[in-house]
Amino acid sequence: MSTATNNNIKCSMALAALMHVDDPEIGLNVVDLGLIYEINFDETEKKIKCTQTLTTEFCPMGDSIVSNVTQALQQTFPEYFIEVNLTFEPPWSFEAVSEEGRKFLGHY
Repeated sequence: MSTATNNNIKCSMALAALMHVDDPEIGLNVVDLGLIYEINFDETEKKIKCTQTLTTEFCPMGDSIVSNVTQALQQTFPEYFIEVNLTFEPPWSFEAVSEEGRKFLGHY
């Protein structure tokens, strides 16, 4: 997994929570889909900045996915303010999908 972070332990906890957030059209979680680019923790301001993408800029479930990512992080880190930033640079590609995700999708 190539998610950038400034805190490996908390990032692992965040990614574990995000494993429960699915792209409803695909049925695969946002982590295995490779949608999460970066998770950084600001301990001074108690803020988590999550940078993510979607499979397409025109994803009809985009708002729902971003909301679910925010909620999952908030439940895991209730003492933090959650900021989710959506980016399309670099654009998502199938290459970002994890090995587990490829098996789920039937592409080994």
